[in-house]
Amino acid sequence: MSQGSIEVYESEDRTFSPLADFAAVALAGDDSLYTEAEADFEAFWARQARALLDWHDDFHTTLEWDLPFAKWFVGGTLNVSHNCLDRHVNAGRGDKVAIHWEGEPGDTRTITYRELLADVQRFANALLKLGLRRGDRAAIYMPMIPELPVAMLACARIGVAHSVIFGGFSPDAITDRCEDAEAKLVITADAGYRRGAPSPLKPNVDSALAAGGPTVEHVIVVDRCGTDPAMTPGRDLWWADLMAESAPDCPAEPMDSEQLLYLLYTSGTTAKPKGIMHTTGGYLTQVCFTHKYVFDLRPDTDVFWCAADIGWVTGHSYIVYGPLANGCTSVMYEGTPDTPRPLFRGDDRGGWPKDRLWDIVERYGVTQLYTAPTAIRTFMKWGEEWPAGHDLSTLRVLGTVGEPINPEAWMWYHRHIGGERCPVVDTWWQTETGGHMISPLPGATVTKPGSATRPLPGIFAEVVDAGGAPVGAGGGGHLTVTRPWPSMLRGIWGDPDRYRQTYWSTYEGRYFAGDGARVDDDGYFWLLGRVDDVMNVSGHRISTTEVESALVDHSAVAEAAVVGAKDEITGQSIVGYVILVGKVEPSEELRQEIRAHVGVKLGPTARPKAVFIVPDLPKTRSGKIMRRLLRDVADGRDLGDTTTLADPGVVAEIRDRAAAADDED
Repeated sequence: MSQGSIEVYESEDRTFSPLADFAAVALAGDDSLYTEAEADFEAFWARQARALLDWHDDFHTTLEWDLPFAKWFVGGTLNVSHNCLDRHVNAGRGDKVAIHWEGEPGDTRTITYRELLADVQRFANALLKLGLRRGDRAAIYMPMIPELPVAMLACARIGVAHSVIFGGFSPDAITDRCEDAEAKLVITADAGYRRGAPSPLKPNVDSALAAGGPTVEHVIVVDRCGTDPAMTPGRDLWWADLMAESAPDCPAEPMDSEQLLYLLYTSGTTAKPKGIMHTTGGYLTQVCFTHKYVFDLRPDTDVFWCAADIGWVTGHSYIVYGPLANGCTSVMYEGTPDTPRPLFRGDDRGGWPKDRLWDIVERYGVTQLYTAPTAIRTFMKWGEEWPAGHDLSTLRVLGTVGEPINPEAWMWYHRHIGGERCPVVDTWWQTETGGHMISPLPGATVTKPGSATRPLPGIFAEVVDAGGAPVGAGGGGHLTVTRPWPSMLRGIWGDPDRYRQTYWSTYEGRYFAGDGARVDDDGYFWLLGRVDDVMNVSGHRISTTEVESALVDHSAVAEAAVVGAKDEITGQSIVGYVILVGKVEPSEELRQEIRAHVGVKLGPTARPKAVFIVPDLPKTRSGKIMRRLLRDVADGRDLGDTTTLADPGVVAEIRDRAAAADDED
């Protein structure tokens, strides 16, 4: 993506080969999977589908492709809930732990596959009793509690498509999603714990349904926090009452491979969110395959932890469906990494400890940890002494998800969490793709800090220029996918024209969802973030990701965000916001030193016009940085809606600090 005088920042000569003892026993220890998929990708995916899943009826056609519409494993029938639960219990593994759940206040539950199956069957019967049938839609707006995967799997068991709504969203978001999906039911909780206090959910549902959602007939409420919410007679029902009245047996219904499994709404260029459609057979095949091979899964002994929220696609694929279909034990945590709690075990460092994640890893013996670069940079800011206080020796594989990871965060993760012995799998994928698309395979792939390496077996991707021509080694442009893949979105709910226009119209015959990338001389992919996160400075196109990586490369910087501000001379100027490491004190000299550091790393054109040292960055509750608000600060505009932020007050403090700082060179 970089052009002009901008130099490549990532150190492409810094590589890490799989350790010999790891590679010797890894599931993917060579290139055989790539070779098989390259020779016949349809046959490759057909083999994976049959090897990984139980089918009620075998499929007769692997792929029907009428660009841009795909059908995978045509003629086959199966049930997702059966594949996640029944088949493991039937095979004698019912007493195996499915989920180690930890609530934010410290309450815990250990749930076996047999117990999870029983709860799912009871709740599926409750849904049937309320009149839900195959093809209906149910909205789920819940905290990270076990009842959430129970609700999803119960819906899948009877063919009801679920639409999970992230618990941090506003009533307006609930209204929009319920109306678009014509949901018959909302499943929620009174509240969920967040940073030590209940965060209300049921009141948001009440507000949303007062404003819209006319198709909603019932609201089911889990009593998580004991907040005694208002209950509307005839409409609202308690989860516990329904479960107590439900029969314990509900057979899993065979579903067509293309049966709609779920809708997941994501933002678009218009105000109306897009209802991304994922179906049954293809989705579960690719999620199972990627979960198994990307994390080198040993289901008999591993304890897998995806530290995301089920409200996002990462949680759908790698908290619920992938781990359970593969029969492994997972960890599920309700709260945030910085949840206030007393010091313990004789710790005398003072203050509130910031080691909740590492404590969980140690206590449950986690073997794979999958988290976001934003979280990793936060851990860097807090300091390596927190993970150093815990035994993390059970970890075997580390993963990152959600955005490109800058090389220095990659190295910190590798050293301080993985002890330089764990492969780091940097995964690129999207809500729309359903599962991993570009990632190393531990044991087989030489890794480079900051690169997602290359497409997985059976995935075909190319970086193209503005005219749609592949750029080749050393080039940058737009990341496209050239062939269909099993877990691909099947469309946008109720709007096939929007699906075609959004994803398939930019480059003929290619999927493009807005990410930039470049390819190095070894054919490795370096993701540069969204193409709309590119600044044009005096005719040079500069990726915000590259500048953020250069900022974090400075030893005093833990996390950074970069935006382009209007500039009468250069068109745009680069403005950086940085959080300092640990106890480093801010100063004018340090600000200028950080600016100069970027110029050294990337060249003078990429040196920020201004760098502001801030206490925090404006983030949503999912951890995503809201750069729109930073652009508002940089351009002196009034701030827009800040209600979705984890800490709405942080933007005003950033604005005040920026106003007080000297922006001159």
